[in-house]
Amino acid sequence: MTLIKLQNISRRYVMGSETIHALRDVSLEIDRAEYVAIMGPSGSGKSTLMNLLGCLDTPSSGTFQLNGALVSEMDDNQLAEIRNREIGFVFQSFHLLPRSTALHNVELPLIYAGLAAEERRQLAIAALQHVGLGDRMYHKPNELSGGQRQRVAIARALVNNPSIMLADEPTGNLDSRTGEEIMILFDELYRKGNTIIVVTHEEDIARHARRVIRLRDGLIAADEKKAVHAHAPLVAQFAQS
Repeated sequence: MTLIKLQNISRRYVMGSETIHALRDVSLEIDRAEYVAIMGPSGSGKSTLMNLLGCLDTPSSGTFQLNGALVSEMDDNQLAEIRNREIGFVFQSFHLLPRSTALHNVELPLIYAGLAAEERRQLAIAALQHVGLGDRMYHKPNELSGGQRQRVAIARALVNNPSIMLADEPTGNLDSRTGEEIMILFDELYRKGNTIIVVTHEEDIARHARRVIRLRDGLIAADEKKAVHAHAPLVAQFAQS
């Protein structure tokens, strides 16, 4: 089932008298429960594509449908709503609130979604247990290792059961061993039916994905799929896992 559909997407930025063509007439489909890596050198358009997929930006031309909704026609308020409902973000620098516990950090998307306090708490606890941090939920970020902080960020990304987990250089601030542990966790999440999109410049990170899309000069230079791996059905809520 198609989850993401981009048709003839272009993104242009005007800088003074110069027009930068970050993306040029890109068409792309991503199915539900795919594991995709987006790669490309600096200036290739991969960050622009990530911002579009994450509903952080809108295209200059073309159409973008996410889970049946025409995102390319939405205003800022509608984009904010769909980001919170459909997309879980994982960033290189974690983006955790430093004075809040792991539990409160994971609860944040549920607060924005308007869930009651006890329901938020139970879902956040289940998400932290799911990523192996059930015994660290009352620790603050400065009391956690880099790998643990990224696990908190992953739990936060997944706690409201989004359509997509969008990860931007998720191992960029981690040593190689810890980075590999995080990628193994991504593998487990994929096998449970989550849709994962990783933006990276590292081949060993992209190797975990089942499909690699390579950008160059704002165009898709290659789109390579690996053999299909069977995995478990999508888990509707962490509380049920």
